[in-house]
Formats: sequence, structure tokens, C-alpha cells
Amino acid sequence: MSFLEKLKNQILIADGAIGTLLYSYGVDSCSEELNLSQPEQIQNIHLAYIDAGADVIQTNSYAANYLKLQRYGLEDSVKEINSAAVRHAKQAAQKNAYVLGTMGGNRGIKTNSITIEEIKRSFREQLYCLLLEGVDGILLETYYDLEELETILTIARKETKLPIIAQVSLQEPGFLQDRTPVNDALKRLEGLGADVVGLNCRLGPHHMLLALEQIELPKHAYLSAYPNASLPAYTDGKFHYEGDPNYFRSSAKAFRDQGVRLLGGCCGTTPEHIRAYASELKNSVPISEKVVKLKPKQIIIETLAPKREFPPLQEIVKERPSVIVELDPPRKLDTTKFFEGAKALKEAGIDSITLADNSLATVRISNESLGYLVKQELGMRPLIHIACRDRNIIGLQSHLMGLHTLGMTDVLAITGDPARVGDFPGASSVYDVSSFELIQMIKQLNEGLSFSGKDLGQKTDFSIAAAFNPNVRSLDKAVKRLEKKVQFGADYFISQPVFSEEKLLEVYEHTKHLDAPIYIGLMPLTSSKNAEFLHNEVPGIKIADSIRQRMAQLSDDPLQAAREGIAISMSLIDAALDLFNGIYLITPFLRYELTAELALYTRQRASELRRTNYAENTIY
Repeated sequence: MSFLEKLKNQILIADGAIGTLLYSYGVDSCSEELNLSQPEQIQNIHLAYIDAGADVIQTNSYAANYLKLQRYGLEDSVKEINSAAVRHAKQAAQKNAYVLGTMGGNRGIKTNSITIEEIKRSFREQLYCLLLEGVDGILLETYYDLEELETILTIARKETKLPIIAQVSLQEPGFLQDRTPVNDALKRLEGLGADVVGLNCRLGPHHMLLALEQIELPKHAYLSAYPNASLPAYTDGKFHYEGDPNYFRSSAKAFRDQGVRLLGGCCGTTPEHIRAYASELKNSVPISEKVVKLKPKQIIIETLAPKREFPPLQEIVKERPSVIVELDPPRKLDTTKFFEGAKALKEAGIDSITLADNSLATVRISNESLGYLVKQELGMRPLIHIACRDRNIIGLQSHLMGLHTLGMTDVLAITGDPARVGDFPGASSVYDVSSFELIQMIKQLNEGLSFSGKDLGQKTDFSIAAAFNPNVRSLDKAVKRLEKKVQFGADYFISQPVFSEEKLLEVYEHTKHLDAPIYIGLMPLTSSKNAEFLHNEVPGIKIADSIRQRMAQLSDDPLQAAREGIAISMSLIDAALDLFNGIYLITPFLRYELTAELALYTRQRASELRRTNYAENTIY
């Protein structure tokens, strides 16, 4: 009897986790690779689930696609790994269980930057491998992104008439990550041809049952559920799950009462959890009617954010020349010189003081705390840099929520220099996300939704700057990154310092098509040693030979060298103002008198240019 014919008249028990079970055995690498190196262990897991009462087992192929295997350097082994996964499952199943070819989702909170085209190519390759080996059906599981699941389900339905199970993972019992109500999502999957629709992962039995209460019985498809054993615990450097099989036994009939016909387990479940299910439900008759207790309403989020104190910088710089200045937070606890500099820059009339986030992985006073004091005590706009290096996505969202609460709405999203380059080389770099994903997440906060898609109760109002490094061999590639950042939500750009008029013109020609304005970076040199260090040791900075020679000629006269650095910057300001409205001055070594002088010069030159342009355009 076929898999779907069996589901028509009885509840089928599916297997539980493979990846977390292997992890509990000490495997801390690519579990799909074990299809090749430890086939007996994989077959023994399948046999253990069948012995526990599973009618359906899945292949050990959840992450066996190109996009995920390339993390381990195994991207060329997609066919070999998937083919082995099916053979092991079929050998264990014989005629005692159905074998589903498992394919997991690629997009999540951290991986939304993966394009649909990449997903399509990777999915097709894995799908063909599974189909060629003769699986009894396809299991699409752990999909947070509905667009991804709908896309690959459409492909799978065209390629095979085999049963397809399509399962989503929820951020909370009622909704997917994009706030789609779960009942609506499953209806859409049924409409695209899924034979079984349901839920798996993230939620344990309690919350998964709450979600199922909101789900109507499908018209033509069947309903599935694969809950986690529990929330994961972390002890002695290892994750583990403490879900009691007896708890699964006590919840089994509740799953049946919600219309579930295919019942298995996800993270943390073991053969004992499946044995508990089977003891209650194996060969039992499913229900054909149910009452939906709850229907979640789509939340409409009101704009309740605090009123902006300053207009967005991207609007200012589109209307007139604008100057922002970076003043690094101090490395020591004395902030006297920092606030002296901030006051001087305010008197120079800058539009914002920008505060780096432990640049070059060097520990400094929190830019959030100094930004708040600058705003409160001096009435200046702080522009807070946010690096992905030091915080995971939990910390990043918390940090941004704090900035919102303090009324600091101007941010620069950067990936950040690796920890190993700084004064704590043994520290870890987090990099849960890159600057691309961070920009996208901040835009999501502006819609009133957390990184995970939950309602925040308010919309934030962040103005998002992105970094731009023009000092690269291929400016075309750098500009493509800018275009991608605009697609992800960047409002404007702030560049690394430029040290030649030729580079300014090159940057202008390559970026003039962009709608997002650019603050072009300029940094006064203080000495020949400073110039050589920046050129040779600081990532993203290159200084023209002619400039370095000018500074070298004054290596014995520090005061004159600093004045030469100012003169070079003034010349670059003159050239930059003909091409860009935004000037970004970087203060070296807290020598704020240099950038204050350059800020005043920029304002004067911009005023002169406006008068000249007005005179030239006036008709007498």
C-alpha cells in the first residue's frame, strides 16, 4: 500500500532527529558526511527508529545541498552523499518503513541574503540525486522563509508525482518569520501541490499544539507535526535536550485530536520519544473534523517612535553640502579631551559626530554611552557605528532597541575588523551576520518587527549608513556591493578615506548613477610615519606615492608635517566639493583641532561655491 493510501486511513509514526542524536554521540562536524565515512552508524540510527515503531524514516540528507556542504568543503560531494543517504535508509527500512528524502531550508534569520536563484540551483541538484535513488517521497522541513519553500515546492511538484511533505518552522505559535499566519501558509502550500503540510522544529509539543489549534484541516492534503524534544540546554560546553519521552506519550493523543496524521520528532528527539508516540497512536484512526479554536489576527503596528530630533542625514546631504566628523571614543576612561573635541566640532558647525565601534578591534569606551552624552549635553547628533564582530543577533537587536529608546536613530552598519587584529587577539569574532543582513534587519525594525519577525509594538526610525571602500583594485566590484546594500536597505554611504583627486573623480564616475548619496572620507595626515602606517598596515586605506613623498620630506618637522597634512586635505576638499555634497572627516589620534579646522574650511568653501553657482545661474 502506498504512503498516501496508508495516511488516508491511519496515523503514521515518523522517526525523530538524526543530527542532534549524532551530536549527542560526540559528532561535531558535518553529520551528512557520515553517510560516507560511518555508514553503519547511520543505518543503526534508522534501525533504532524502526524498532521503536516508526512507519516512516527520513534520509540523513537534511543539509546535503551545495549551499550548506560548501561550509565544510564538501560542495562537490552532493551526489555521493545524497545517494549514500538513500541507500542506507532503504537498506534499514527493507519493507518495514517508508523512506522520505529529506531536504532542509537554507534561509533563516542569519541567511536571508542567499538568493532565490542560488537556492533553485542547489535544490534541483539535491532533488535529482534523491529521486534517482528511488525514495518513497520528499520531505521538505525546517523552512522559516515561506518564499523559499513555495519556490522549491513548485519545482519539486513539477519534477515528481511522489508524495511531498512541506513543513514550516514558526517563530511563535501563530506566525512565520514574515508574519504570515500559519493557517494561511499551510493553505498556500497545499495549493502548490503538497500532499502533507505541517510544522517541525523550534517548538516543543506544548507550543506546537497551540499552533495546531489555529490550523484548519487541509481540504485535500494531510497534516503533520515534528516537535522538538524541548528547549536546548547548554552544560559543560555542549548543547543537550532534556525532553522526557513520557511527556511525548502524554501529548500524543492531543496531536491526533488536532488532526495530525504524520507524527514524528525533530531536534532532541530520540528513538525513545518515537516509541512513546507509537505506544499511544500506532495504527490508530485519524480524525476527519476539528474545531479551530483560535484564528490569529494580523497585527497592525502603529508608528509610536519618539519624534526625531534631527532630520535624516541622507535628506540633508541631498539638499546641501554636509560635514560629518568621526571622533573615536577614548581607549582610557578619561573623557576630557573627547568632549573638548566634540565641543570644538560643534562650534565648527558639523552635522554629526560619528562614533566608531571599537575600530580595528581595539577596546574603547562604548560609543553608545558617549553618543548619548553628546546628544544630551551638547545637543549634537551622534552617528553610532555598529559592528557585527562583537555581538550575536540577540545582542545586535538589543543594542539597536537601546539606541531607539535613547533617541539615537543614525547608525552605520559595518561587518567590523576581525578580533585578531586588535589588542585582544585571543578574542572571538562573532559575525552571526554580515553588514548586508544587519542592514536588512534594521529595516525590519523600522517596520516594527524584530529580527525573528515578532511584533515590537513600535516602529523604529533608523537612518542607515553603509560603509564603502573605494581603495580597491576593482572599483566596479565595490560599486556592485553598494548596489546590493541599497537593495538591502542602505540609505546612504560613508567611505574610507581617499587621498588623491584622481581617486575622487574615479569614485564619482562609478557611483553617480546611485540614488543613495555618499559622504566621501578624508583624513588629515599628521606625519610621514602616520602616512606609511595607514598605507601599509590599515585595511582599506591606500595613499598615493606623491602624497607620501610630500610627507616624507617633512619627517624632521612635526608641526610643518601636520600643516602639510592639512594643506593636502584642503586641496582634496576643494576637489571633493565639486563632485560630492557629503564630506566625512576622520580625526586622527583625537587631534580634533585638525578636523575642526577642516570642517570650518569645508563650510566656507561650500558657501563660496553656492554663491558662485547662484551668480552664474542668475539672469540679469
